[in-house]
Amino acid sequence: MNVKTAALALSALLGAATPAAAQNLNLRVMAPASPGGGWDQTSRAIQTVMQDEGIAKPVQVFNVPGAGGTIGLAQLYNSKGDGNLLMTMGLVMVGAIQTNSSKVDLSRVTPIARLTGEYEVIVVPASSPYKTLGDLATAWKANNALAFAGGSAGGTDHMLVGLFAKAAGVDTKKMNYVPFSGGGETLAAVLGNQVAAAVAGYGEFEAQIKAGKLRALGISAPRAQAGIPVPTMKSQGFNVDLANWRGIVAPPGISGSQKAALVAAMDKLHASKAWKDTLKTRNWTDLYMSGSRFDVFLKLEAVRTREVLKDIGLVK
Repeated sequence: MNVKTAALALSALLGAATPAAAQNLNLRVMAPASPGGGWDQTSRAIQTVMQDEGIAKPVQVFNVPGAGGTIGLAQLYNSKGDGNLLMTMGLVMVGAIQTNSSKVDLSRVTPIARLTGEYEVIVVPASSPYKTLGDLATAWKANNALAFAGGSAGGTDHMLVGLFAKAAGVDTKKMNYVPFSGGGETLAAVLGNQVAAAVAGYGEFEAQIKAGKLRALGISAPRAQAGIPVPTMKSQGFNVDLANWRGIVAPPGISGSQKAALVAAMDKLHASKAWKDTLKTRNWTDLYMSGSRFDVFLKLEAVRTREVLKDIGLVK
């Protein structure tokens, strides 16, 4: 075999190896929550796109619910060195680690990528006297008992109310936050005027905002969002920026090449038309960030979350 023939043979071999390597990536994706929730939906969307695009085959999704995802986190930690295992997680888990005093935190896993997110909105009933976020802040400073409804204590909604209180000059430890287990209960509370305001992801309130039943005073995005006619909190003088983001991590102890393969798989997922269509269909905001940037982001987010939870009196 001459040099030219050998080079062509090697090129063909390497070319054939690339898709085969992708197909040999047999992934299991843990959703550390019950079926049907945000982490489960994200995990199954990853499964569908990865399999349809040939990024990995097969991809299996399984659920490990409980304690804000920290039961699943402990299981991931105990799967050290498994380069075929991923776990969907997000800001809620960052908070749950602190409020549940979890023995395992995110410094003990391998960050892979941040995928999606949803910004939070603060709403009031259409009949409310508060027309702007400034109006609400002024009333809140005059009356610390003003009630805000949202999801579980220590979750993203609670954190946003704490950040807003701090920015508005309200005592965070005295604020009146009313937690509900589901978005439907939060919605009923604000529509029934049981609370002054409510907080959730924009999608949970979108129909009522468009129907004129709720007034959205501010969104926690860093800049105006296309298709969402709600002013940012920052544009109204409140330096608050918070996304209920979701991401992917792997167990500790995987090799550099295993991590690179997982990051590359997520990069391919994100670049695919199928994933872009999924984002559009599900109304998820693209907040993609992978590799070392996500490593740094996770560390900073853990620090910020701890500060917020300390401010509202949930952790010492």
